[in-house]
Amino acid sequence: MNEVISLEGPLELREGQLVLLIPLNAGGSELIDCAKGISEVEGEFLKVEIPEWLAGVLRVEAGDRVIVQNTHGKFGIWAVNARPVN
Repeated sequence: MNEVISLEGPLELREGQLVLLIPLNAGGSELIDCAKGISEVEGEFLKVEIPEWLAGVLRVEAGDRVIVQNTHGKFGIWAVNARPVN
């Protein structure tokens, strides 16, 4: 069984797209398999694009922090402090 990786980091806005850049050397390499189809390796990072609909569900914007995990071999993401519902 693979070790559970749990990482926290900020969302960034790049070219109008909300992204999470996970350093490969900090555990991002362990998330590649479970993030297939929603991520790509970009230099020394695993880049995960956060679609607008998902940002709405998570209630996050650029600069907000999220946690990612690979529990049970599945990629999970949630907000550290979700924004209030208006």
